[in-house]
Formats: sequence, C-alpha cells, structure tokens
Amino acid sequence: MDLGLSEDHFARPVGLFLASDIQQLRQAIQECKQVILELPEHSEKQKDAVVRLIHLRLKLQELKDPNEDEPNIRVLLEHRFYKEKSKSVKQTCDKCHTVIWGLIQTWYTCTGCYYRCHSKCLNLISKPCVRSKVSHQAEYELNICPEAGLDSQDYRCAECRAPISLRGVPSEARQCDYTGQYYCSHCHWNDLAVIPARVVHNWDFEPRKVSRGSMRYLALMVSRPVLRLREINPLLFNYVEELVEIRKLRQDILLMKPYFITCREAMAARLLLQLQDRQHFVENDEMYSVQDLLDAHTGRLGCSLAETHTLFAKHIKLDCERCQAKGFVCELCREGDVLFPFDSHTSVCADCSAVFHRDCYYDNSTTCPRCARLTLRKQSLFQEPGPDVDA
Repeated sequence: MDLGLSEDHFARPVGLFLASDIQQLRQAIQECKQVILELPEHSEKQKDAVVRLIHLRLKLQELKDPNEDEPNIRVLLEHRFYKEKSKSVKQTCDKCHTVIWGLIQTWYTCTGCYYRCHSKCLNLISKPCVRSKVSHQAEYELNICPEAGLDSQDYRCAECRAPISLRGVPSEARQCDYTGQYYCSHCHWNDLAVIPARVVHNWDFEPRKVSRGSMRYLALMVSRPVLRLREINPLLFNYVEELVEIRKLRQDILLMKPYFITCREAMAARLLLQLQDRQHFVENDEMYSVQDLLDAHTGRLGCSLAETHTLFAKHIKLDCERCQAKGFVCELCREGDVLFPFDSHTSVCADCSAVFHRDCYYDNSTTCPRCARLTLRKQSLFQEPGPDVDA
C-alpha cells in the first residue's frame, strides 16, 4: 500500500489518503510504523513518515464509528471528567506522567480539580477529586510544615503508599511543605505554592515545594475566606501596616452598607457589586482569604479598596440627597458639617450608634447625650406612682 512518502508529500494536502475505510487505515498505520523503524534515525524521510503517521491516525479518528467514540462526560471518584477538544495544547497526564499528544490521543480534564489524564488512564485513577474535600472541609493546616517523620509513614508515600526512602531507593522521598508528609516522585512533582501557615504566622509569601494533591487543594482554596486573622495571629496587625489600613477600609464599607440597601439609586446602580469578587468584605471585617493576603502584600488590595471607598463615600455625601439626609449632627457641640459614621474625624457610640466629632466625644467625660436621654425616658416610664394624697 502506498503511504505517500514521496518528496511531494506536502505538495498535495488534499486527497493524500489512499485508504478509505477503517480496516485499510489501520493496516496503513501499522505499515507506516514499520517504515519509520526501518528508516535512518533523524533523517528527513523518517520525519516525513512520522507526519504521515499522524495524518493517518487523524483520518482514522474521523472515520471511526460514532458508537465507538469516547463519552464526553465521565464521573469517577467524585471527579467530573470532560473530554477535551483542544488538539494543539501539550499537557502531562497526572496518572502515567507522560505527555498527552492532543493530535492523536483522547484526554480528559476534571472540571473540579483540573486533574488531566489520557482516556486509557481513566479507569486506573485512585485519587478522589480534591474539590470534594474543599466542599466538605474548607480549612487550612495552620501548623508550619508539621513533619512527623518518614518512619511514621512506614517509609511509604503518603498518597499512593509506594515504597520511598531519603536515599532515593526504590523511589525518592519528597517532602510537602504544606502537609509535612513525604511523597513519591509520581505524587510530588516539586510544584511550588504559597503556604498559608507561613503567611499568617510569619507574613512569608515565598513559594515552597508541595505535592500535587496539596497544590490542587491550595489552588481551589485560595479565594475562600476562611482565615480569621484576629484569632489566629492578632499580633500580625501590629507589624503589617497594610492590614491595619485594609481593616479600617473594610469597617468603613460595612458602615456604608446600610445606606446602600435603603437607597433606590444605589440599588439601581448596583454599587455593592463593586466588591462582588470579595463578597465577604460586605459581610464582615474579620475573614480573609489567602488571595486577600497576597493582594495586600503586593499593594493591589489596598489600592482597589481605597478606590471603592472613595466611590461609595462620594455617592453618600455628594451624589445622593436621600443618603445625605441620613447624616448626623454632633450633639455635643452642634457645630460643623453633617457627619457620617465612616468619616475619619468622627466617633460612633457603641450603644446607640450616634455620631460625634472625635475631639468632642473624648473631651467630654460624660456619657453619650442620646443614651442619657434614652435612660431617663426608660426611668420615667417604669417609675412607680407616688402615694395617694387623698388617702
């Protein structure tokens, strides 16, 4: 059978295949393989034969019976695998650790954890989807590299249980800086990742080597607000000025939120959607994600929050009359402009939320005037009536 290995191989891109059905194509592929083995290595003819082999396999894929095609969706061990359409992207199979040739091989990607593998490797997978762990147990290991020793693992990989040793026989033991455990070279590819424990304890963002499973878990968790810094390491705010500024901006935004949810113009303009990528910023001022801390370290978070703060304050104090009408007048001096709780020169009563000039509030040793009036009113309502004069 003519395999089209003549010098004018590239001159006729259409109609190169003499084989017309699947049986003949398979026979042509086998003969082409044999020709490649017989030709001198690295010769031009051998390269042309390899190109011809690729074309034959692609043609076979096109003529293949649709009933024999791989399914588009496969569900295994909580992975949800989708068949990839891309033919030009070069990837590495997470199961057999060989290159995935998209032109001639079918491969799948898990939409949850982005685990990639050949179609032939699907049924050999033993690692469950990491996203299930994120869904059921969204928390970090906050001890820095909690190593227990290779002997505690019985000198086996923490994931696949293959024999490992520090001497590299039969397989090299590689430590994951996130879990502190040791893995074989198939489960640990020396990927680098920022370790959350080192960030919250030492403000250390240097990437360190982690296992494949840890890398996927950290990637899925990076935007989840699960770190309560005030409880984990309250001293961090004493040493990192960026965090103090960000905490103040977040507190101000929480004070602005009641204005927006009662303002038609603000709801129509969807101002709160400015923080849709960090929804937790409009819910509390305590929770942080690793991505928040990364952006705080680089300065991006502080800049973006300051811009959002300016936009919100402009709407309340300048653009919207309804929001302006909800301002306060200092009841201690009754002078100056209208005050808002998020102004830098004001103080807010913790009991009644009244707003005062900061200087006025701290200069007066008396209690809040509004709280005092409320107390007197309650006393007058519950005061017992005096004795009956006629009696």
